[in-house]
Amino acid sequence: MYDDSGRYSSMGRFQTVDEETIRSGGCTDIYFVRSGEVLETDQKNPRVVMEVTAGTLPDAWAIFCGLNDVVSLLEGVPVDLDAMPEGTVFLAREPVMRISGRYRDFARYETAILGFLCHASGIASAAAHIRCVAGDRRVYSFGSRRQHPAIAAMVERSAWIGGVDGASNTAAPEGIPLAGTMPHAFVMCYPRPADAFRAFALHAPAGVPRIMLCDTFCDEKRESLAAAGVGAEGVRLDTPRSRRGDMREILEEVRWELDSAGYPQVDIFLSGGVNREDIVRYRDIVGAFGVGGAIANAPVIDFAMDIVEREGVHCAKRGKRGGVKQVYRMPSGERVLLPAAREPPAGGTPLLLPFVRNGEVVREADMGEARRRVLSAIPGLSGSS
Repeated sequence: MYDDSGRYSSMGRFQTVDEETIRSGGCTDIYFVRSGEVLETDQKNPRVVMEVTAGTLPDAWAIFCGLNDVVSLLEGVPVDLDAMPEGTVFLAREPVMRISGRYRDFARYETAILGFLCHASGIASAAAHIRCVAGDRRVYSFGSRRQHPAIAAMVERSAWIGGVDGASNTAAPEGIPLAGTMPHAFVMCYPRPADAFRAFALHAPAGVPRIMLCDTFCDEKRESLAAAGVGAEGVRLDTPRSRRGDMREILEEVRWELDSAGYPQVDIFLSGGVNREDIVRYRDIVGAFGVGGAIANAPVIDFAMDIVEREGVHCAKRGKRGGVKQVYRMPSGERVLLPAAREPPAGGTPLLLPFVRNGEVVREADMGEARRRVLSAIPGLSGSS
């Protein structure tokens, strides 16, 4: 447990914190431990309401994600939890979550709660902005290798909620399609790229698309033609940025040669450092994108968790607005932020809903519903990405 310095002693083999340590509040900032001890000694444990908000966002809007882990964390803790459902679009300074209860009962969970929400919401938001600009082009999450493997499932889940069409990591939660065929190392295990392509076409499982990686040894269009000759459905270009030259010209050459040789049905798949701007630049000629760091390494959403009410009285630190609030979505799409006790605006839909009541889970955070929520909002958001 805690040693003399206040450090929690549990640690996994791979420098990861185990679930029970997080669940017990052992993964927290030390000042929560020390403050809690002082409050306990002084017999203070006020009833408070805390809200989670982001003062600024990387873009005009963001996607709320990570609630599933917060619900799991607070199950059995004597608090009430209200939140926007996962996949909800939110704006800066809107509360996305509120927790009500005795402060000492949940204070040390603040670090984990913010960690769950900041990281997952950042990934889901980046994926949703990319989904907006990709239009009908397919987008796959290829970035779990840019993060610690212990959080691969969270990375892929968040990207899926944000609107990607599949993920590369085998630890992705059930229901997320897996995408990916071969690395450069596979091609290099054969004397010639054509030999690797032929082997993959013959021996890969029937349901795996025949997409060949066509930039290992020589000119992209030569390897693409070799791949098309053995039945490739698509060719993937993954040349590092330092070797790309004029990527637009390379893509156009590959498309021209494939079409000229009688392979107009062979699609082009682009990966390797792809970002939002690349998708806008090449979406007219590329059928699918593999996106790594632009999703997995997305800026976190800088949430903060602040007291807005103490013992039923408005109470907020400088720079924050006191009192419990509710966010309403109007039929026009406009957002209205009001004190929760005020009469709701006519036609407004409240966005913060109950998820936990006195430690009992009353509503689940469903991954499929969250994804559908994002995809249904995308048409109205595409102009702002």
